[in-house]
Amino acid sequence: MASHHSDLTDGRCSMRGSCGPKGLFGKPLPCPYDGPAYEPDDKTRSLLASVCGEELADGPICCNSDQLEVLRDNLNEAEALITSCPACRNNFRSFFCHFTCSPDQASFVNITSTQISSTGQTAVQSLDFVVAEPHGKGFFNSCKDVKVGATNGYAMDLIGDGAKDYLTFLRSMGQEKPLGSPFQINFPSSVPQGMVAFDKPPRNCADSDLSSRCACVDCPQICPTLPDLPTLGNTCHVGALSCLSFTLILAYSLCLVAFLAGFSVQTALRRSEERKYGRLALAPDTTSDTPLSPRSHSRDLVGASSLARYLDGEQSSHSTTGPRNVGRGVTLLDPLDSVQPRQYRLSVKLRRAFYQLGLFTASSPFATFAIMFTLMGLLTLGWVRFSVETDPVRLWVAPDSESKVQKDFFDQNFGPFYQPQQIFVTSVATEERGLSTTKKPVLSWDHLEFWFSVEADIRSLRSSPNGYSLSDVCFRPAGPNGACVFQSITAWFGNDIENTSPDTWADRVQHCGHSPVDCLPDFQQPLLPKYILGGVPGDNYLEAEALVVNIIISNSLDTEVQEIAVEWERELANYLAQLKELAPEAGLQISYSTGISLEEEINKSTNMDVKIVVLSYLAMFFYVALTLGAGYSGRDEEGVLASLRRWAVNFPHLFSPSSSSALSVDSRNAPHIFPRLPRKLFIGSKFTLGLFGIALVILSVASSVGLFSALGIKVTLIIAEVIPFLVLAVGVDNVFILVHELDRQNLLHGPNASVPEQNIPPYPTPIPPAFRHSQFDSSHADSIDAASLPLYLPPEERVARTLAKMGPSIMLSSFTETLAFALGALVPMPAVRNFALYAAGSVFLNALLQVTVFVSAMVLDLRRTEAGRMDCFPCIQISARIQLPESTPHGSGPGTLARLIRKYYAPFILRPVIKSAVILIFGAFFVISVISVQHIELGLDERLALPSDSYLVQYFDDMDTYLNVGPPVYFVSHDIDVTRRRGQQALCARFTTCDDFSVANTLEAERKRPAVSYISDPSASWIDDFLTWLNPNADCCRVRKRNPDVFCSPRDSSRLCQPCWAGKTPPYNITMEGFPEGEEFIRYLKQWLVSPTNEDCPIGGQASYGSAISLNQAQDNVVATHFRTFFDPLKTQADFINAFDAAHRIADDMSQRTGASVFPYSLFFVFFDQYAHIVSITQQVLGLGLASVLMVTAVFLGSWRTGTIVTAVVALTVVNVMGVMGLWGVSLNAISLVNLVISLGIAVEFCAHVARAFMNSGPGVALDNPIGQERDERMSAALVDVGPSVLSGITFTKLIGMSVLALTRSKLLEIYYFRMWFSLIIAGALHGLILLPVILSLAGGPGFPMQEADEEWMTTAIRSGYEYTPFLADDTSVQSD
Repeated sequence: MASHHSDLTDGRCSMRGSCGPKGLFGKPLPCPYDGPAYEPDDKTRSLLASVCGEELADGPICCNSDQLEVLRDNLNEAEALITSCPACRNNFRSFFCHFTCSPDQASFVNITSTQISSTGQTAVQSLDFVVAEPHGKGFFNSCKDVKVGATNGYAMDLIGDGAKDYLTFLRSMGQEKPLGSPFQINFPSSVPQGMVAFDKPPRNCADSDLSSRCACVDCPQICPTLPDLPTLGNTCHVGALSCLSFTLILAYSLCLVAFLAGFSVQTALRRSEERKYGRLALAPDTTSDTPLSPRSHSRDLVGASSLARYLDGEQSSHSTTGPRNVGRGVTLLDPLDSVQPRQYRLSVKLRRAFYQLGLFTASSPFATFAIMFTLMGLLTLGWVRFSVETDPVRLWVAPDSESKVQKDFFDQNFGPFYQPQQIFVTSVATEERGLSTTKKPVLSWDHLEFWFSVEADIRSLRSSPNGYSLSDVCFRPAGPNGACVFQSITAWFGNDIENTSPDTWADRVQHCGHSPVDCLPDFQQPLLPKYILGGVPGDNYLEAEALVVNIIISNSLDTEVQEIAVEWERELANYLAQLKELAPEAGLQISYSTGISLEEEINKSTNMDVKIVVLSYLAMFFYVALTLGAGYSGRDEEGVLASLRRWAVNFPHLFSPSSSSALSVDSRNAPHIFPRLPRKLFIGSKFTLGLFGIALVILSVASSVGLFSALGIKVTLIIAEVIPFLVLAVGVDNVFILVHELDRQNLLHGPNASVPEQNIPPYPTPIPPAFRHSQFDSSHADSIDAASLPLYLPPEERVARTLAKMGPSIMLSSFTETLAFALGALVPMPAVRNFALYAAGSVFLNALLQVTVFVSAMVLDLRRTEAGRMDCFPCIQISARIQLPESTPHGSGPGTLARLIRKYYAPFILRPVIKSAVILIFGAFFVISVISVQHIELGLDERLALPSDSYLVQYFDDMDTYLNVGPPVYFVSHDIDVTRRRGQQALCARFTTCDDFSVANTLEAERKRPAVSYISDPSASWIDDFLTWLNPNADCCRVRKRNPDVFCSPRDSSRLCQPCWAGKTPPYNITMEGFPEGEEFIRYLKQWLVSPTNEDCPIGGQASYGSAISLNQAQDNVVATHFRTFFDPLKTQADFINAFDAAHRIADDMSQRTGASVFPYSLFFVFFDQYAHIVSITQQVLGLGLASVLMVTAVFLGSWRTGTIVTAVVALTVVNVMGVMGLWGVSLNAISLVNLVISLGIAVEFCAHVARAFMNSGPGVALDNPIGQERDERMSAALVDVGPSVLSGITFTKLIGMSVLALTRSKLLEIYYFRMWFSLIIAGALHGLILLPVILSLAGGPGFPMQEADEEWMTTAIRSGYEYTPFLADDTSVQSD
C-alpha cells in the first residue's frame, strides 16, 4: 500500500480538507496532505474553539472549516450520550480534535491507503493512529461506566460496541461503517519506527475540577459505599449442621444413652433379685389350689373373678371383703366412691342430646329425610349465583395485600404493564446414539426464510370477528405514529428478507450482535443480542440455540381496549398453535405464551382429571361397601369360598346313581346345580348404605357450594378438584364409626343376643325386657336393676344408643376439623381462603347429615337386615335356613381386628420397655423432622398449576434455558416535590449536589452488588436525563431565537433556534445551580415528555419516559415517577422470592434516606407477596389452631391433661408432615399452608376417638391398684373399643382415597395434595395408634366411665373376649361367686 508519511518533523500534517463522500450518500472523506500545519482564519479559529475548546485555540492546525463542521456533527451524535460525564466528554472531544486538527498530526497519524471519492478526488481509505497505552486506558476508563438511562445500558454499548478494554474500544470507533467512521482507522499495538504515540494526559472522572468530575452513577471511584447488610438466615452452625439441629441431635443422643444405661441397670438389678429370692418357698397362707388371676382382686367388681376363671384359665379366690348393698338389686364393693365413678356433666348432656336426636331420627326416618333434604335443597338454591374465578391476580393475590395496593397505584398512574407475547424458536432435537437428545444451532438461511414468512403472517393477522390487526393493539413508544415494538432477529435485517442473502446473512448477524447500534429496528431502540438470541456460546451469535421473539401489546384499564387486545391475542394463540404443529416440517419447534395463555391454561377443564375423581370414589365405595357389612350378626355360616368349595366337592354327586338314595345328615353336603352362597352375602351386605353415605358427601359439597355462592364467594378449580376428595375421606370415617358401634349394639341387644350360650357354666338367666327404656331416663344408680336394662332392644333403641355413644366423638372430631379448616381462611390469598371456607362448610354439613339422615338410613337398613331382605333389592326376602343344633351365633364376639388388638397389640404396646422404645423412636422422628423443616423451600412453580400436557410447560422450560434477561423492576417515588431543588437532589445522580444516597445513586450502588440486590442493569433515571436534556452541548432542548418562550421542533432549522439554556446566568453546570424550579420546571418537563427519542437526541423523553411520570389532573405538579431497571435472570422460585425481598429492602432504605415514599413494582410481585409473610402466617395459624385443639379437646374430654397430650401428639403429627415436606420436595406456600392446617384438623380425628374412649373406659382391674396399671387397663380397653374403627374406618379409607391421587396428571395435585395427605395419613395413624396410647397410659388424666353400669360390664366382657353378656350382681350371685 502506498504511504504518504514523510520523515517526522514537528508541525506537519497527514491529512487536511474534505475530498467528498465515498458514494452518493455518506460523510465526507479527508484528503491526504503531507505538509506543514497552517494558521487558520478567524472564522475557522472561532469554529475550532467552539468544537474543541481552548486546547488548539492558538497556533497552526491541520484541518479546515469543512473538516471542523464534519467533526462537530460527528461529535454531536455522541454528545447526548456522554455529556453527563465531563471527563468522558472532554476526553472524547480532545481525542478526535487532536486526531483531526493537531499541528503535530503526522507524528502519530500515518495514512496507509487512499481511494477515489465520488467527486473524483483522492481521499483517505485507511490510516494508522498510534495511541499510547496510558492515554487509551485513561480514555476508556473515563467512559466505560457512563450510563444511558433510556436503554438501561451503557454509553459504551452505543459508541464502543460494548467494549471491555481500551483496544476494543478504539478499534470499534475506528471501524469503517455507515453510522461511524467513513474510513478505516487502525490502532497499532506497537509504535512504528519514526513515529511518536499520542499520549496526552487523559482526564479522570474522579478529578476535582468541574471539567472532569463525573457523578457517582458514571464514576464508581467517587461513589459512597453502602453499609453492609446483616447476614440473613441461620448463621449459627456447627460444621454442616445448624445449631438447632446440633442441639437436638445432642439432646436426643444423651436421652438415648440414658435410657440404655437405665435399662441395663434395671435388668441387672432384676436378675440379681431373681437369683436372691428364686429358692424361697411360698408362705402357707398364700398357697392355693389355683393361682390367683390378675383380674381377681379383693376389691374387684362382683363377677370379675368368675369371669377371670374362663378368661385366664385360673380359679379366683373368694373376696375377703364384705359386700355393701347400695340399692335394690345392686351390690357393689367397698369403697362406694370407687365403684360410683365420677361423671362429666358435659359428656352426660352430650350423650343425652345425641340419644334424643338418634331416637327421633331412628323413629321418624322419613320425617328426618324431609326436613334435612329440604334444608339442603334451600342451600343449593345458591347455585343460581354460582361463578368460577379465573383471573390469576384475583385468585392468588389478596385484595388488600401491599403488593396489590402498589400494583393498583402503578396502574392508575403509569398505566398497566404491557402484555408481552413471547415465542422461543429452536431446532428440532436430534437423538445421538440413542442416549440423549441435542439441539443444533437454530440459525440457518432456510430457518431465517421460514421465520421471515411467519412474522409476515403475524403482522398481517386479523382477529375474528372485528378484524383487528397488530397495528391496532401494539405498543408504540414513539407515539401513535411510531413503529410497533416487535423484538426479533428480523429487525436486524429491517424486517425484510430482501435486505440480505444466503451469502451475507451470517456476517450481518455477527456484526449486529457486536454492534446493535448499527442495526437499529424501526422502533429505534438498540436490540441487544440478549433480547433476541438464547443459548449463545460466548460471542459466537451464529451458534445460538434459540431465537427469542417478543411482541409487545399495549395494556389499558379501559375494558373495551382490553377486549380488543384479548381478541387479537386469541387469534395469535390460534395461529401459534397451528404453527407449533407445522414447524417441525421446517426443522424447527416453537414454544410460546400470549397474554391470555396463563389464565386459560390454569383454568382449563382438563386440569381436573375426571377419571381420577371417579376412580377415587369407586375405590372408596367398594371398600366401604365390602367392609361395612363385616359385623353382620347372623348365624354361623360358611364364607363364600368355603361354600364354593363345598359345592365343587358335592357337585359330581348330582350325577351319581347312589347319591339320590343316600341320606345326608347335613343338607349342605347335598349336591346342587347352583352353589348355595352364604345368606350374609345378600343380607349382611351394605352396598346401599355405603352408596347412601357417599351420596351424602356429594350432597354436602353441593350444599356448601350453594351456601357460599349465595354469599358471593366464588368457586375455584382447586375447590372443584380437591374438596370432594377431602370431604369423602373425612366423611366416610364417621360412617365406619357409626356402623361399627351399631354392630356392637346388635351384638349386645340384637335378636341373637338372647340365645343361650354354649359351654358356659349355668348362671341366673337375665330377664328379657318387654318395653323400651331409655338409658338416659335416670342418672341415679340406685334406680337401676336387672329389669330396667333390657337385653333385647328394638332397632330404634340400638341406633339411638349408637349415636349416644359415638355422637360426642363425631362432634369432637368434626368440630375440630371444621375449626381447623376455617382457620385456613385467615390466609389472605383468595383461592386459599375460598378453599378453606368451602372445605369447612362441606365438612360441617356432612357431619350434620351423618348424625341425622345417615342415622335414619341406618335404622332402615337394620330393619331390612333383621327382616331378611336382600341388599339393593329389599323387595326380595330370603327365608332363614334351618339352624343345626351345634351352630353358634356368628359374630358373638369382637371382630378380628379387635381380637388381634386385645390379644397381641395392646399387651405389646403397653409393656414398659416398649413404651420407652416408642418414645425414643418418635423422638427420633421429631428430631429428623425438625432438621428437615429447616430445608423447606418457599415458592410455587407456576408449571405445577398447569395441566401436564399444557403447551406452557415447554414454554417455561425454554424460558429458563434460553432467556438471558430478567424481569423489569420499577422503583416508584411519590409524596415528594420534584419541582424544588431538595426534591430533585433526593432523586438525581449525575450532578455534584445530588444526595449521596439519592434514589438514582442508591440504585447504582445496589447494582454493583448483584448477589444481594439481584439488579443487573443501570437504572433509567428520568430526572438525570431530563436535566441533561437541558444541557446546551446536547443540542436537544431548543427555543426560537426571536421568542424564547416558543420551543423548536426537531424539523426547525438551527438558524432559527438556539439551545434553551444559552445565555442563562449562571450557565449550565453540574452543580445544578440555576436549574429550573417550580412552574419553569413543569414547563420544560412537559416539553421534554413530547420530545422524540431519536439519533439527533437519544435522551428525548417521549419514547423512554413518556409513561414514567404522572402529572396531576391540572398538569401543574408531579404526582409520582418511577426509575426502571432490570433484575438478573431469575430461574428458580428462590430467585424470585429473594429478588422480591431485595427490592423491598432497597425501597425501604431509599424511603428512609430521601424522605420520599418509594416502593418497588414488578409484574411478578403480586404473586410473591405471600412469601414475605408466609412463615409468620404459618406460625400464627398453626399456633392458633393448636390452641383451639387444646381448648376443644380439653372441654370435650373433661381433662386438661389429656387435652394437652392430644394437642402435643397432633403438633408432633404436623411437624412430621412438615419434615416429609422438606424431604419430598414440597415447598411452603399458601396451598401447603392450608394443607398443614387441614393436617392439624385431620390429625385430631386420629387421636380424638382414642382419647375419648380412654377417658370413658372403666378399668378391668381393681381400682386400688397402682395408677399406672389402671391407665394401662383403660388404654387397652380403649384400643379394643375404637382401635378397629380408627384403623379400618379412618386410616384405610383415607389411604385408599388419597392413593388414587398418585395417578393424577396434575403435578399440583400430586405434589401438594397426594404427597402431603399421604404423609398425614401415615403420620396420623402412627401417632394416633402408637404414640398417643403410650403417652396416655403414662400420663393420661382420670377417666369418666360410662353412665350405665350394665353397659360398662357388657363392654368390658366384649373387650376381654368373653362370650357372655354380664349382668348386675345381687346378693345371690355374690354367694354363688
